[in-house]
Amino acid sequence: MVDSRLITPRLILRRWCDRDRIPFAQLNADVSVMEHFPAPLTPAESNALVDRIEQKFATQGFGFFALEHRDTQEFLGCVGLNQPSFEAPFTPAIEIGWRLAQRFWGQGYASEAAREALRFGFEEIERGGLELEEIVSFTAMGNGRSIALMQRLGMTRNLAEDFDHPALPPGHRLQRHVLYRLSRERWLQQKSLR
Repeated sequence: MVDSRLITPRLILRRWCDRDRIPFAQLNADVSVMEHFPAPLTPAESNALVDRIEQKFATQGFGFFALEHRDTQEFLGCVGLNQPSFEAPFTPAIEIGWRLAQRFWGQGYASEAAREALRFGFEEIERGGLELEEIVSFTAMGNGRSIALMQRLGMTRNLAEDFDHPALPPGHRLQRHVLYRLSRERWLQQKSLR
């Protein structure tokens, strides 16, 4: 079984606990945080999401980690890996994603945590028996902040792979999505340059 607690200079990526539920529900109710999702979540929907994430850790050995500040122990949000449940031209795949409380934006936390989640995906999950050759990320076309982070992570986009999210109805403002990819080979090349 892979380690489920990851440490970076400022952050701890860990499994979820009950004290995370209230700040996560507050984050999921924030219209700014949820701007590029279909709707904010109710507390019940947010709790159900935590339950699903924890179930994926139990069955797959990975998921979206709860993100905690090492010094203050504050809950910042979540960052991690997931297997999308919808069908698209690029699935099955493993995606990286993130969602942080607005007060933590612009401080490099998402980049720091996402780099560690990529390392976990390409190194530790493989030791646990799953060999990842690629990790993808996707978001609604207008989500410039997440797109910029994907680019900082060294992920690349092929315009021909942009897609309409199948869970959203035709004409929905968020239907069109961009897809970014990062191969294991490219990640190793970037790692050797750091």
